[in-house]
Amino acid sequence: MRFLIILFLGLSLYAQSLYLLPFEAKAAKTELLQKIDHANHEIAVAIYSFTHKTIAKHLKNAAKRGVHVLIIADEEQNRNNPYSQIGCLQKYKNIEVFTLKGRYNKKREYYGKMHMKLAIIDNKWLIFGSANWSYSAFGKNYETLYFVKDYAMAKKAKKMFARMLRKAKPY
Repeated sequence: MRFLIILFLGLSLYAQSLYLLPFEAKAAKTELLQKIDHANHEIAVAIYSFTHKTIAKHLKNAAKRGVHVLIIADEEQNRNNPYSQIGCLQKYKNIEVFTLKGRYNKKREYYGKMHMKLAIIDNKWLIFGSANWSYSAFGKNYETLYFVKDYAMAKKAKKMFARMLRKAKPY
């Protein structure tokens, strides 16, 4: 009995969901929007491509509620992309948008990509996988999206996010 109680308590500490897109795209998008809608303090996002208007609308609404939204997007993918949502979002109060290139390869003389797909919500929820925040990712592509509530992992991810933010440029 004692073992079952300990097992139950251990499992309840880690809320998690794994979605396999495109088959579970609707459920994945629903959970992502719910996490954004229930954020209380901060949403930190590192995303390669961000073209999904519905997700942008929910981030805007979170910012209106007083949630601080930080977005780091790949510079090349988003700077002159007319479909990118980061330009629209950066003009709202409580939303800060940055771009970042990947590391420079001296031998080949090019920059890598900021190819991460990560969101940290209220320093407790991590959302990551292969899916960009695009219509293709949530409708056509084979992708993964994983949600986990884990303070230690969120703290580790937030440290990486802070390192990236120091190198990023305001949009």
